[in-house]
Amino acid sequence: MASLVIGAVFGVLYVVSRNRDRRLLRNGVFLVAAAWFVLVGAVSLLAEVVPGFAVLVVVLVALAPAAVLVLAVFAIVNGVTVIRAEGLSPGTSLSLAAGVALLLLPVAGVALFLTRNPLGIGAAALLFLLSGYAGVVFVVFLVYSVVYGRVQQHGVRPAALVVLGSRIIDGRVPPLLASRLDRALAIYRREAASGTAPLLIPSGGKGDDETRAEGAAMADYLLARGVPPEDVRPETESRTTRENLVLSARVQQAAGRDGPALAVTNNYHVLRAAILARQIGTDTQVVGAPTARYYVPSAFLREFVAVVVEHKRLHLLLVVPFVALTVLGMLALYFLP
Repeated sequence: MASLVIGAVFGVLYVVSRNRDRRLLRNGVFLVAAAWFVLVGAVSLLAEVVPGFAVLVVVLVALAPAAVLVLAVFAIVNGVTVIRAEGLSPGTSLSLAAGVALLLLPVAGVALFLTRNPLGIGAAALLFLLSGYAGVVFVVFLVYSVVYGRVQQHGVRPAALVVLGSRIIDGRVPPLLASRLDRALAIYRREAASGTAPLLIPSGGKGDDETRAEGAAMADYLLARGVPPEDVRPETESRTTRENLVLSARVQQAAGRDGPALAVTNNYHVLRAAILARQIGTDTQVVGAPTARYYVPSAFLREFVAVVVEHKRLHLLLVVPFVALTVLGMLALYFLP
């Protein structure tokens, strides 16, 4: 019963925090905590009233290692697929690396524990704690990325649509970027049909491996599909998502199109873009476009790593208790009989 009460408290915190600002990552913490405690409470109640339910729970828990193995194999297969399709790079290799880690980390932890050396046991404990922490943080990020991406921006009448850029190939818009532009076009036409056409701001500079600015190629894509030139103002200097948002806001201001902006990107990127939009002090919300299924796992992992790096001081602070607990345990093993 206590778990259900705690779950309800976290549920209220989630609703209040989400209503204040949907772009807060803490919303995901509250949502996952609420779901977890409600699940634990429901399982406890069912175990008391349904004969044999507790045995079923034990069986499911015992199958957890098999689930980890299946997940590892899936990640490795997906990683190979992504590398074959997109080429080898740090970003495309994340799914493969995650799969290998899921296989090797449990083996390494057991091997360290079996040394029966306080240092090895401590290292195994710390590996377990840090892996668990990383897993929980990833679940929070993944769950809230999906939830935020599925929330419809009801009531938002954008004065500008900022299309976040990505790499172009041979000066042309590839399918990944085209999906963002097509989503922006659909919103633009819907708003134009209702009486007010928003300004389209395709945003992206020229990368070292690109022949022209992403914003220019994106603008050509929009113009070729019938958007009036006066409704397209490309931004061609940005190199990062943060710069996309900052420089596009300046373009919107220079164009005299005051009002809320709506950023368009791919679904795996919506939450990080929304967090950055909040950090720079704008009220911009973000909507997502579809992504090829094979690319989604690596893309979400890349975004997760980026968010962790952007909040590295917070995460380093949060893992200090794990390190302290491990050190205390090792000292106890050394000095207690």
